[in-house]
Amino acid sequence: MTKLRHILRDKAGNGFPLVVAITLALVIILCGVTEFFRLNIIAAGVKEALEDAIIVTVNDNYADVYHGVREGYSGGYQPDGSSFSYSIKTGDIYGYMDGVLGTKNVGGSHVKYAGDTLEYKLSGLDVTIRNAPLAPSSPKNAQRFEADAVIWLEVPVYFGGKELAPMKIKLKVQAGYTEVF
Repeated sequence: MTKLRHILRDKAGNGFPLVVAITLALVIILCGVTEFFRLNIIAAGVKEALEDAIIVTVNDNYADVYHGVREGYSGGYQPDGSSFSYSIKTGDIYGYMDGVLGTKNVGGSHVKYAGDTLEYKLSGLDVTIRNAPLAPSSPKNAQRFEADAVIWLEVPVYFGGKELAPMKIKLKVQAGYTEVF
């Protein structure tokens, strides 16, 4: 430690290479941190857009869910004469996300470009809607009307001017309809 202090206090210029090395190390660390934050911001934005889209899907099913709420349970059913028929809609989640995120359908994947460079790619959307049972014996313990969405997000990773292996993550969101009365 005393040798380092001596080098830093020495006026002969011996500390210059050390200052350059420390500066370069800090620049490399800063580049890694900014790339990490870029990836986190993209993933959070896509997840929020997917949450919004699945909530819109659940809300679009409200008209069909309402009939069950009047009877004390909430499910996606429509009156069909003297009985009820199963009635749910998965909606256009990709279409909603394209509008919010500015993505475009290219070869089965939805991609977003920043200029000519690929910013991220969305694929493999899977929507599962779990309907509440019709007239359950115990409404408090019954499955509620819920929708799950899973999508794959692929974001190219850049460091030092080079493209590394892309970040591939699966984003999952869930929304449900809860009766108020």
